[in-house]
Amino acid sequence: MFDLEAFDDHREVVHVCRPEVGLRAIVALHDTTLGPGLGGCRMWAYTDARAATVDALRLSRGMTFKNALAGLPFGGGKSVILGDPARDKTPALLEAFAAAVEELGGRYVVAEDVGITEDDARVFARRTRHVCGVAAGDEGGDDGGDPAPKTARGLFKGLEAAVSHVFGRDDLDGLRVAVQGLGAVGWKLSAQLHAAGARLVVADLDAERVERARAAFAAEIAPAEAIHRAEVDVFAPCALGGVLDRRTIPELRCRLVAGAANNQLATDADGDALAARGITYVPDYVINAGGVIAVAHEYLGERAAGVVRAKIDRIAATVSEILEQAQADGTTPARAADAAARRRLGRRGERRRAA
Repeated sequence: MFDLEAFDDHREVVHVCRPEVGLRAIVALHDTTLGPGLGGCRMWAYTDARAATVDALRLSRGMTFKNALAGLPFGGGKSVILGDPARDKTPALLEAFAAAVEELGGRYVVAEDVGITEDDARVFARRTRHVCGVAAGDEGGDDGGDPAPKTARGLFKGLEAAVSHVFGRDDLDGLRVAVQGLGAVGWKLSAQLHAAGARLVVADLDAERVERARAAFAAEIAPAEAIHRAEVDVFAPCALGGVLDRRTIPELRCRLVAGAANNQLATDADGDALAARGITYVPDYVINAGGVIAVAHEYLGERAAGVVRAKIDRIAATVSEILEQAQADGTTPARAADAAARRRLGRRGERRRAA
C-alpha cells in the first residue's frame, strides 16, 4: 500500500474485518492538520481489494482539500465497505462497521456516501457517536440530515458562478446541460436546472429514472456510456469518479465541466488535457462541498437558522475565486484549487498529489 501513488502520505489506514457478519472495510485518514477526518462511507462491489484501497485513499485525500476549502475544522477521511449494497448490506454488518468507527475514538467521523443511505447512518448511530447526516432536516441544510439536497444546492450555486465566468451570462435559460447520473444529487440538480430554464440531456443506468426525467424535465435521453459526447454547453458528472480520462476528454463537446462526482479526473494530466482543449473544469471538491458543510455543522451542533444555507451558498464565491485565480496565474482550475487548499493546510499540505 505504501508504494501506491494514491497513498500520498496518509496518516492512518485501518482495515476492518468481521467475517461473522461479512464485513470487510477500509477507513482512510489522509490529513488531520485541521481536525479529525470527516467523510462519508461508500459501499460498493469493487472488483478487488486493491481497487477498494485506491478508492478509499483517493476519496480521503479529496476530503482533505474539500474540508479545507470549505473552511471546516476537519481533516480528510473516507471509508469503503466492500460488497454489493443491494445484496450484502445488513443491520449487523452496518453495526459492526460503526463499532469499528467508535474504536477510533473520534479520529474519524462518518456520514453517507454511495450505497449508504440516511437510514443506514441511523444504524451507525446505534454503535458510534462519531456519525453525522442523521438529523431530520429540510433541503436548505439548516438541520443536517441527508446531505444530498445540500450537495445539489451548492452544486447549482457553483454552476451558476462558473457559467457567469465562462459564458459571461447571469442566467441559465436555454443553456444545454448534460447530467450524468440521476441519483440523489443528480436528480435534484436536474430539477433546479429545469426550473431555471436549462435544457437537459440525461443518462442513468436505471431506465425508470431516465423515463421519469424525460417526463418531469422534458429531458433528452443519452446512452449512459455516451453522454459525455453530447453536444452541450455544460457536462455535469454526477455518478462515480474517473470519468475524465484520455479516452473521454477528446470526445467532449462542451465548454464547461461542473458536477458532483468525486475524483472526476483520472489523473493530474487530465486536468491539463481539458485546459488544452479550452474546456473549463471546476474541481469537484470545490463545487460539491454543500453536503459536507451541512453534516459538519450538524456534528458540531451548529445549526442556527440560515447559517448553513449561507455557507453552502458561498460555494459560488469560492468557485469564482478559483476560476479567476487560475486565469490570472495562467494555470488550470485544478492546480489553482490544490494550491489554495495547501495554503490553508500549511506546510503539511505540501505533498505530492495522488493520481
